[in-house]
Amino acid sequence: MKNANVKDPPFPRNYSSELLVFVRGDGAWLTDRAGKKYLDFGGGIAVNALGYGRRDLARTAAEQMEKLIHVSNLYTTEPALELAAKLVESGPFEAVHFGNSGSEANETALKYARLYAFRTRGEGHHKILCFAGGFHGRTLGALSCTFNPKYQDPFKPLIPGVEACTFNDSGELENLLDAGYAAVIVEVVQGEGGLSVMEREFAAVLEKRCREHDIVLIVDEVQTGLARTGSLYAYETVGLKPDIITLAKPLAAGLPPSATLIPQRINELLHVGEHGTTFGGGPVTTAVALKVWQTLSDPAFISQVAEKGLFLEGELRKLGEKYSFLGQVKGKGLLRGIEVRDLDIAALMKKIQDAGLLVLRSGENVLRLAPPLNISRDELSRGIGILDQVFKST
Repeated sequence: MKNANVKDPPFPRNYSSELLVFVRGDGAWLTDRAGKKYLDFGGGIAVNALGYGRRDLARTAAEQMEKLIHVSNLYTTEPALELAAKLVESGPFEAVHFGNSGSEANETALKYARLYAFRTRGEGHHKILCFAGGFHGRTLGALSCTFNPKYQDPFKPLIPGVEACTFNDSGELENLLDAGYAAVIVEVVQGEGGLSVMEREFAAVLEKRCREHDIVLIVDEVQTGLARTGSLYAYETVGLKPDIITLAKPLAAGLPPSATLIPQRINELLHVGEHGTTFGGGPVTTAVALKVWQTLSDPAFISQVAEKGLFLEGELRKLGEKYSFLGQVKGKGLLRGIEVRDLDIAALMKKIQDAGLLVLRSGENVLRLAPPLNISRDELSRGIGILDQVFKST
């Protein structure tokens, strides 16, 4: 029997020197190459919104691949056109730029925002405001807006003109945000920043200042969008009215398209050739995303996610009351977490994995849970039971 792990894989050293090797999945379960099964509370880092082993998605991809795999963005295809139409109808948008990752979606949003500020207000209005604890990607522009020394310091200098504000600090925001800014980029739930949730009062101040100075408001929905927080988009839960939103992780439930949705007033200023991407909006990824959209945009499905999110929150609170080393329950919908105090969280996560449950980390000390959105309540209870057993033995 093969060992479940591979040591020293032929990958860059920015990845772990030992990795668990999976060979198949079914629903909310993964199987490693030694035959052990794991309940997945990580969802491929919130990507596998509909779980594993989806034959309907595999058939959709295979059927499209037999017809067309790629034509480039010099042309288009019917799946891309149909998906774009559905996305722009989901909010106050006129156009969608398809890319290949969350980072690329955010890079696109930042470029569009700077272009809009330059063409409407001229030079000197190029600054971008981000927030401590936010995560927007690892390419240089997105990384410049990911205010974390661990990620930024090895790659400085980054792009100029980016400032950071304390998340949920309305007073600091009012003092910082002036007409010199082209854009604000923000997450409603900070997926990598400890699962802090935006407060409605802070959202109101952010909205007001952006409108006063015609600053483009970019909401990063890469991890929170498409039902994850119990609403189609997380911005709806706090009353924001973004100009641009970015989507990626669950959009095709395992394949890598991204989308940057923009309004008419930005779209009308763009010129042919000012931005593009070779693979974005390919026929296979958009065909699968169309199939995924049917489920993730269904109000009944979204309501079920919200209900399961409340159930998971309640179960985590019970664990928090039971174990003194657990703290605040964080997050929203099926993007949840719980603080871990005075323990080595990496060692704790390894114990949880060995017990057959896959979890994630957020920030310094939060266990992050982002299971498939179609996970059953029984499976949620089973995962909580595994956590309970591990915590009991810790």
